[in-house]
Amino acid sequence: MSGKVAPIRNLALIGHSGCGKTSLAEALLFTAGATNRLGKVDDGSSILDYEPEEIKRRITISSAFHHYSWKKHIVYLADTPGDDNFLADTRATLHAVDAAVVIIDAVDGIKVGTEKVWQTASQYGLPRLIFINKLERERADYASVLTDMKNILEAQPVPLQLTLGQEAAFKGVVDLITLKAYVVSGGKVETVPVPDDLKEEVEAGRSDLLNFAAESDDELIEKFLEEGDLSQEEIYHGLRLGTLKGRIVPVLFGSALANIGVTLLLDAINLFLPSPEDRGAVRGKNPQTGQEVELLPDPDGPLAAQVFKTIADPYAGRLSIFRIYSGTMNSDSTVFNATRGVPERYGQLFLLEGKGQKAVGSVGTGGIAAVAKLKETVTGDTITSETQPVILPPMTMPKCMITLAVEPKTRGDEDKAFSAIQKLLEEDQSLRLTRNAETKEILLSGMGSVHIEANIEKIKRKFGVEVNLKPQKVPYRETIKGTTKVQGKYKRQSGGRGQYGDTWIELEPLPRGAGFEFVDKIVGGVIPKQYIPSVEKGIVEAMQEGVLAGFPVVDLRVTLYDGSFHEVDSSDMAFKIAGSMGFKKGVQQAQPTLLEPIMKMVVTVPEENMGDIIGDLNGRRGRVLGVDAQGRLQVITAHVPMAEVLLYAPDLTSKTGGRGTFEMEFSHYEEVPPQLAEKIITEAKAAREKE
Repeated sequence: MSGKVAPIRNLALIGHSGCGKTSLAEALLFTAGATNRLGKVDDGSSILDYEPEEIKRRITISSAFHHYSWKKHIVYLADTPGDDNFLADTRATLHAVDAAVVIIDAVDGIKVGTEKVWQTASQYGLPRLIFINKLERERADYASVLTDMKNILEAQPVPLQLTLGQEAAFKGVVDLITLKAYVVSGGKVETVPVPDDLKEEVEAGRSDLLNFAAESDDELIEKFLEEGDLSQEEIYHGLRLGTLKGRIVPVLFGSALANIGVTLLLDAINLFLPSPEDRGAVRGKNPQTGQEVELLPDPDGPLAAQVFKTIADPYAGRLSIFRIYSGTMNSDSTVFNATRGVPERYGQLFLLEGKGQKAVGSVGTGGIAAVAKLKETVTGDTITSETQPVILPPMTMPKCMITLAVEPKTRGDEDKAFSAIQKLLEEDQSLRLTRNAETKEILLSGMGSVHIEANIEKIKRKFGVEVNLKPQKVPYRETIKGTTKVQGKYKRQSGGRGQYGDTWIELEPLPRGAGFEFVDKIVGGVIPKQYIPSVEKGIVEAMQEGVLAGFPVVDLRVTLYDGSFHEVDSSDMAFKIAGSMGFKKGVQQAQPTLLEPIMKMVVTVPEENMGDIIGDLNGRRGRVLGVDAQGRLQVITAHVPMAEVLLYAPDLTSKTGGRGTFEMEFSHYEEVPPQLAEKIITEAKAAREKE
């Protein structure tokens, strides 16, 4: 196996929204000769941001893929979203790659988005390089970025270069390993001597770099202590070891738009980032025995690939994007979906080239490729051979932060809208679709309002379905606080057979969450046994719409204790109506009241925001149950009425600068304060009259 996958790299470009990831990807592809023009995000000519929603917002919404060859290496490249709303897509891509290049804007520095993608890359144990971008801009300051890397990201930056010129005068870099200066002139990279006024700074920078290179290997330390220097190859070897172990992060400087520093970044990707071989074996489970299986990154080994992204296309069908961890896939073959236990036949294999595709005969270990129209396979599934099945570790998706109701613009389009959104769920697993039987709403949950809005735009473009978004309805309940005894009597005599049912029932409240209890206390046959289930049925049906605002009635006991019947005119229907009438009358007499759902919220925020967030939760009628420290963060647990936190996500983001996160689940029901109940009842009645 040795050496077969050594020249392969697969990596993701990650960073906060607007740091220049897509522009850098375009520059890498152009410089490596994979594309013939330098696409630009701002004028919509990027080959990687090609979806209309991306061009409109000028941000990456969905990871895009390409590949290039550079100095005998094959590199599979993913350009990922940096916006909070779309970080689930970035997470899925980081699950599939071996390394990351983190882009940091020299003007904006390290932002919350940088921290989030950095943490995700750390969770996957990915070796990283850092590219400090936009050094040609006004107020560009790479020194403060290096400081923040240590303080905020808790990383050990190792600059491989020094910059030549600042802001508008930035024209190139000095390589501290080769001791050569590289400037861009007329669009071409030229090698020039290191300026005399930088020689002292270069010496100091190189000395630091040598220390870091030597520290990663005992033999190198010995040689460095004896001779005070290392060869170029030894420096590369030492820095590579330190990077793969995660002890250091090499830092490069440049400008994606001016194409400065891009050539050296292409070299650094080859030199310092891991091949699939460096990452070692992957572990999965045999679906039949449950035993652990270890797979070496060998193109001649048994097949193991995982689909980590799906693109739904109304014309081409599903496009499944996968990473091969072991073995080789060939076009026009049959594979085995080990997750679902079914064979899958497919035709052409493709390498993705932004919005385009390149047909290929085969793809080996370490490759990222795509195939169309797999019938059963969805994101997260493992593709193997039938004789040696294995299931690779599942992908984890973050929890949804916001839920909105989706309503088709055209009446009667509910099913069409539901199925169009279902197709999008194949593409984006961080969306969740549910139907609330009680409020009769289609609910779409996602990472943020922009996430949901962008997907709604996509539904209109791809499937021709237009929908409106609105806050979801709160599922209120009604109950009683008092006890009462009441008669429900139904009597109709008008020619032919009449109807007669007579019931006496007692209503009393039950503890919160106890539901409904029906007690039969009829003695002496005053109501024949066969009619008693009809009385209960009438009551249960009447409970679906309460007397205050039409919400379901809960938490009460109804005791049927007396009544009368007619030998000829009594019937199931008559007793059902009598039970219903008695119940409605009784609820009105037993102090009816409105209940609201209370959510248990767990809000995680930086320490400095804790006071503001607790104050805000109190202002939302919340009750803080406790606060726990979690490293530099504080975890606040609280009970808050659902009505107060329907759109909590954007508020939390603005109050914490995007650093706060929360999880929420239903806890229990509580009585609504009288002044609020009045308003809710009035609004509910108005809405029902409108219908």
